[in-house]
Amino acid sequence: MTDAAQPSIPPTLDRVAPARGFVYSEQDRRMVDTLKALSADAVEKAGHGHPGTAISLAPVAWQLYQNVMHLDPTDDRWEGRDRFILSAGHASLIQYLQLFAAGAGLELEDIQALRTEGSRTPGHPEYGHTHGVEVTTGPLGQGLAMGVGFAYEQRRVRGLMDPDAAPGTSPFDHHVFVLASDGDIQEGVAAEASSLAGHQELGNLVVVYDANRISIEDDTDVAFTEDVARRYEAYGWHVQEVDWTNGAQGHAVTEYTEDVEALYDALVAAKAETGRPSLIKLRTVIGWPSPTKQNTGGIHGSKLGTDEVAGLKEGLGLDPTTTFDVDPELLAGARSIAERSAEYRRGWEAAFQAWREAHPENARLYDRLAGRELPAGFAEAFPSWDADEKGLATRAASGEVLTALAPVMPELWGGSADLAGSNNTTMKGEPSFIPARRSTATWQGHEHGRTLHFGVREFAAGAIVNGITIGGLTRAYVGTFLTFSDYMRAAVRLAALMGTPSTYVWTHDSIGLGEDGPTHQPVEHLAALRAIPGLDVVRPADANETAWAWRTVLEHRDRPAGLILSRQSLPVLPRDTDGFAPASGVARGAYVLVDATDADGAPTPARALLIATGSEVSVAVRARELLQADGVPTRVVSAPCLEWFAEQDEAYRAEVLPDGPDAPVRVSVEAGIGMPWFEHTVTASSPGARVSLEHYGESADGARLMEKYGFTGEHVAAVTRGLL
Repeated sequence: MTDAAQPSIPPTLDRVAPARGFVYSEQDRRMVDTLKALSADAVEKAGHGHPGTAISLAPVAWQLYQNVMHLDPTDDRWEGRDRFILSAGHASLIQYLQLFAAGAGLELEDIQALRTEGSRTPGHPEYGHTHGVEVTTGPLGQGLAMGVGFAYEQRRVRGLMDPDAAPGTSPFDHHVFVLASDGDIQEGVAAEASSLAGHQELGNLVVVYDANRISIEDDTDVAFTEDVARRYEAYGWHVQEVDWTNGAQGHAVTEYTEDVEALYDALVAAKAETGRPSLIKLRTVIGWPSPTKQNTGGIHGSKLGTDEVAGLKEGLGLDPTTTFDVDPELLAGARSIAERSAEYRRGWEAAFQAWREAHPENARLYDRLAGRELPAGFAEAFPSWDADEKGLATRAASGEVLTALAPVMPELWGGSADLAGSNNTTMKGEPSFIPARRSTATWQGHEHGRTLHFGVREFAAGAIVNGITIGGLTRAYVGTFLTFSDYMRAAVRLAALMGTPSTYVWTHDSIGLGEDGPTHQPVEHLAALRAIPGLDVVRPADANETAWAWRTVLEHRDRPAGLILSRQSLPVLPRDTDGFAPASGVARGAYVLVDATDADGAPTPARALLIATGSEVSVAVRARELLQADGVPTRVVSAPCLEWFAEQDEAYRAEVLPDGPDAPVRVSVEAGIGMPWFEHTVTASSPGARVSLEHYGESADGARLMEKYGFTGEHVAAVTRGLL
């Protein structure tokens, strides 16, 4: 959806240059020292927290917020802003104090309320809670990985909106800055994502790595001695090193100089490097200039104590007898950033308007995406299938849905963690999101492409998709096998915590996958995923339910979802015939697929109620046939998403699953542990039953395993008769 015939806007907007030239006046230095003191005061008042890094990195964050990044303190959703991610989320005061200094939504009372109930300054930055916080961070490594996702999203949006503009001149050009710690760099997810960022040549990503060599267990040398700079060079990053310890070896730091100009120069050079992501390794002393606790684990995660705080303030030339003391003149100087940013934004708005006039079709697309609106023709785009006993794997149906949506939803994109052919996550005909020079005979690449390749990096894939999706203009998905959802679980949990609509496509959903054996056969995974609050776990029964599952997932914008799909073919169930309900019932989470009838085929109250998901729904349908033939009126409920069902009103839920003295006995059928089903099978009148799998599988034909472990109509019917 580009206007190739339209000329790009004139290259008058400079998105590569820093917000202003290097400035670090005496007034700036004094304000930074004030922020250091506030870090100590806030943790002291709370009684707990992480003051050390917030103290030593105050001048780093000051350069980013005041001199380098383009931002608008009054509008943290402005499209033209640079993005800042504090991957070292435990040092949340770093960001809170810069937001306070810039007048970006926090005031001194918010700093005083650090880590207290109801405050806007929780222990770790939380997306949607504090103005100016782009993502929730704290689980180390994930902030950096989501920063890679932000950089992915920027490049994709640029390709959708303004692909022909000269580099650094488009309203859709911006940089992503990440502040990372030793702990972030040690986490595997950061390594996975950084490797991908180098491969993707994400020139708009800048990571400042605070190499202070201190963690909770004190000296990182106990577990971490690698050369990080050389590792990132091997990833293909542009690497610079700035050392404020004057080359001190180990922890014998005798001289320390906060050379903020050297840091600024490195940041400017990083912004100018458009062909590679940039890492600035900054050697610092944690907590400097705290008199006795600097450069120790004692200042990492606990308050300094009264004497140490006083010593810190004396070292900074501040009054040790005062707390939360801020000179109004210094604060006013810091908040003059609003005037500078307003001037820059006026230029950006002019360039944005010129782009709108030059690209009216793309402007309409932007307005729709910014308004979180679904496209015209969305509902009509989904394929449907006729009843077919031979059927289709739901992973294959999902692939057909994605291909059908491709021309309708340019904002939808994604891929797989090296399992595209198995997960069916590739939209047919869409180019890969890789630099063109990395194209292969199999994958045709384009820097603004649509098909994502994560390699065997499930955790990074989940985090990157979170970063893409939380950017707001596009929707991303990632696929892997359900059993490997464990590898990305921490990213899934964070998506649920943030309420970002990432979509995880998890295929090969049960012992039905067969010969790959128990290492690849999920057993506990459905229950474990359903235990994550805010995650929709959706396991469709056939191709038509799969289409409706995708449709409902995409209609939601306030939570992530996992689509649980089969490797093996499943019968396409009849719809609107033979008493079967349409697949649109999927949107309500659970629905009566086919109801009980008497011997003449007339509706009658059910004596047995079978609840099933995914591949086991057709098993329940077969069991119903047997029970009906025995004179037992039986209802089958397809329950693809228990979370959606829980959102329905009580009347609907009681209609689908009636309870009371005359209620039918209930049997759940799902090829996983039965834990999630006690709530739905135990009633006042019956203990119910659960046809489940309470052990690991084995390597054998999938159909044989399903039969061996009791997932047949005959076995389900027998269990039901036992209850009756």
